[in-house]
Amino acid sequence: MRKQVSFTVTNTDAVKEALLEWSSDYNHIVWLDGNEHHDTYGNWDAIMAVSGQNDKSLDFINTIDELHDFVGKKQDWLFGFITYDIKNKLENLNSNNYDGLDFPELQFFIPEKIIAFKGDEIHFIYIHRVEGEINLDFDAITSRIGRISERTANPNAIGIRLRIHKDSYFEKTNRLLRHIHRGDIYEANFCQEFFSENITINPLDTYKNLNQISVAPFASFLKSDDKYLMCASPERYLARKGNLIVSQPIKGTAPRGTNQKEDKDMVQQLQNDPKERAENIMITDLVRNDLSKSALKGTVEVKELCKVYSFKQVHQMISTVVSKVPKDLNSVQLLRDSFPMGSMTGAPKISAMKIIEELEETKRGLYSGSVGYFDPDGNFDLNVVIRSILYNATKKYVSFSVGGAITAKSDPDKEYQECLLKAKAMRSVLEGS
Repeated sequence: MRKQVSFTVTNTDAVKEALLEWSSDYNHIVWLDGNEHHDTYGNWDAIMAVSGQNDKSLDFINTIDELHDFVGKKQDWLFGFITYDIKNKLENLNSNNYDGLDFPELQFFIPEKIIAFKGDEIHFIYIHRVEGEINLDFDAITSRIGRISERTANPNAIGIRLRIHKDSYFEKTNRLLRHIHRGDIYEANFCQEFFSENITINPLDTYKNLNQISVAPFASFLKSDDKYLMCASPERYLARKGNLIVSQPIKGTAPRGTNQKEDKDMVQQLQNDPKERAENIMITDLVRNDLSKSALKGTVEVKELCKVYSFKQVHQMISTVVSKVPKDLNSVQLLRDSFPMGSMTGAPKISAMKIIEELEETKRGLYSGSVGYFDPDGNFDLNVVIRSILYNATKKYVSFSVGGAITAKSDPDKEYQECLLKAKAMRSVLEGS
């Protein structure tokens, strides 16, 4: 059991910024922020979990089986991440590509302190050992408001290198197209890494700059000792509220216009683009199939199909698929049924994963994975780690990856340009442009 105390606040944005600064002394941080986007299925507007302030004895859950056992017993809250490469434990797959970041395949922790926002209230949910610190922490956080100085995330512009250059990207995309034309697969999400070595960055300020540029509905900041995620994701992988399950895959991207008319035209073009709609419908069907594995009969439903949502940097085509499951179903079974998410793999999923593993040149790691939480009742909310910067401070290695869906109608040059569009926010934050 935990103690919960709530306070009313008048300037939520200022309190959020102060909270992020306050959290920096902790070794383990997960921050999830909806950035005031309307979310029918979310439990919180924003939520933070911290643990391990100068504490080396913190216990972690590091395997999918441990996660299954813990969640099944409904013991407590868990916050953490699942990397794309946990697929190798779920299916007969492997990953032998280069990994410059060295994130664990899966890591969740029981937070000492949870601080959540809902409307104009901030909720402190603390384990009993530290419940006496609630009022002290609230005062420490609010006392920082107005005292946070503006800093540059990376005072020296960072030179970004491409792991796959343009000619190689075209060659690999054409190989994917040959697989599609042979009938091996009919869609694959092909990704490439941008990186920099021997680099030191300020992770929190990098996240704040990225979030300001993108204002994404599934933004997250994660710190695990020397490893960091700065995420501006627009996509939910999977969530559970009671016996309701929801997944919101994204497929289809268009740039924002330079004026209102051009912007409206971009939305219409995306909405009516047969290739983009085909991508989205293929993955929506895959998600329907994944959810049906655990769903009560007749409950899988597409609530929205190919709806275009507008974000600060891009327009995105999003579908919403829901289902209902037995109340006693272990939530981790839903991950076993559906991970990795279809929007980051392809269809058929196993064949697509095998082929893209051969063509990509780096392990995806936390990119294409997920960050989020499980509550004591088994409810959870997990994002898709895209539009994100990853950083290993010890190795001084910075990385971000982007990808796109390759289908029979794909034009390699247009796919390459879409990758550059998706990379724009991360690149501008790191390069200082």
